[in-house]
Amino acid sequence: MSGIDGKVVAITGASSGIGEATALLLAGRGARLVLGARRSERLAELVARIEEAGGTAVHIRTDVTRREDLHALVALAGERFGRLDVLVSNAGAGTISPLDDLRVQEWDQMVDVNIKGVLHGIGAALPVFRAQGAGHFITTASTAAFRVVPAMAVYAGTKVAVRAICEGLRQEAGKEVRVTTVSPGAVATDFADASSNTRVRAQTAQMRDRIAISPEAIARAIAFAVEQPADVDVNEIVVRPAAQN
Repeated sequence: MSGIDGKVVAITGASSGIGEATALLLAGRGARLVLGARRSERLAELVARIEEAGGTAVHIRTDVTRREDLHALVALAGERFGRLDVLVSNAGAGTISPLDDLRVQEWDQMVDVNIKGVLHGIGAALPVFRAQGAGHFITTASTAAFRVVPAMAVYAGTKVAVRAICEGLRQEAGKEVRVTTVSPGAVATDFADASSNTRVRAQTAQMRDRIAISPEAIARAIAFAVEQPADVDVNEIVVRPAAQN
């Protein structure tokens, strides 16, 4: 099954930013969407926008730190559409700060969302993909997985882990399951707002305002991976502003 039209795509972190942009783009190209995020009201508004434009989407509140929520997201795809073709694991936490701040709870949050959240998605979707004989994992990582900078040690560590997990999954997947990692650079989202360190938050927002690209740029990269023929697996895509080091 190639192309996008008719494919059933589940997206976590779908209520804003890259997830929202991806949902709108894929819906416009005929995908049937199952949207998950913690902000149910935002999801309901997004589903209404998609349906008003002639698309098809359903939503369910999804906290990726809860294993049962990922299973419910995948189950909803089966109940409403009979299958799941693509899982876009996009939910992420970026509570960045210097290690000296010792914001241990925020470290835990990044590990729980960025690493465990991806694993929970794999655990929920992989048996479905195996039973179908086809499926596609697309995971949002970060250019922080390639370049570590001050205040991003823990965040970068989680994204390095995501790349490693996805590469291991790719090697184990065989010819039936495709695995794609998309690593965005600076994107015009609310990522900067997550930091509780005022200096880091200001610096990150300043960089975003100066060079960031739109979430739609990342959505197009995701769509490119989805639309390839079944025997073509786009394993890794890095998308950053031309001005970013």
